[in-house]
Amino acid sequence: MTYIDYDDNGLFDSGHVACAGCSEPLSMRVILNAIGNDAIGVVAPSCSAMICGGHPISSVKVPMLHTTLESAAASASGIKRALIARGKPDTTVFCFVGDGGTYDIGLQALSSAAERNEDILYVCFDNEGYMNTGGQKSSSTPLGAVTGSTPGGKTTRKKNMIEILAAHRIPYIATASPSHLNDLRAKFDKAKAIRGTKVLIILIPCIPGWGVADNAAVRTARKAVEAGVFPLFEIEDGVRYRINAGRRDADERIDGYLQEQKRYSHLDPAQIAQLQQEVDGQWARLQQRAAPVEPTLP
Repeated sequence: MTYIDYDDNGLFDSGHVACAGCSEPLSMRVILNAIGNDAIGVVAPSCSAMICGGHPISSVKVPMLHTTLESAAASASGIKRALIARGKPDTTVFCFVGDGGTYDIGLQALSSAAERNEDILYVCFDNEGYMNTGGQKSSSTPLGAVTGSTPGGKTTRKKNMIEILAAHRIPYIATASPSHLNDLRAKFDKAKAIRGTKVLIILIPCIPGWGVADNAAVRTARKAVEAGVFPLFEIEDGVRYRINAGRRDADERIDGYLQEQKRYSHLDPAQIAQLQQEVDGQWARLQQRAAPVEPTLP
């Protein structure tokens, strides 16, 4: 048995309004434990904002600025610059944002902050849709998934936000999961020590939006990693890839992951085979990018 390397420092309280069984508060608790007391957070309208709550009854015990959906990265950049001007460059400024505020509405502000290499730590809790407003699709919603605005299944692929950010050549990008908390903790410890823009994308299965059982969020997240749907990896300076966890073997199928969720229950065998082909191609591509490069002889 592998135990979680975790000591609670009291920066996240119970009594929040997350759905029963949601894995986002679990992730928040570990993240805040890694970030520590010397921090200021920015939270965009999202499930994260509801979970954090507002002053004076916030679940988070560091200052949290609730900003607009499109401006989390810009707000964090301004806070960090103000802290530097006041002689406090070591205070961590972080963002809690959903995929709607990252992949879609907040992409301009995030891209601008990344281009400037602002010294912020940006966290996207990716539940693959606008789950806080009724479960509509976002550009993070995967191919074939049913949402409130794609009742027949989404007809386009999920936006590859990781490679968009890698093209900005920021110091650190990583994926993480509530199913691998030691990996999540290690990545935040690493990111906190890096100057510049750091982005971590965490897959959060949405219990009502995905049609997942109340006790199955972490299990579903683990199956996403092990099937290669959401592998865990890091990219440093936009070019150095490192895989931390992914497909258990070359023949691993996505069926078990899909069966955990009602949003894929309409798929026929041909559509499942198409999704499997997509995952196989993305996993092969990631392995190729993470492979060590042989030095060329002069």
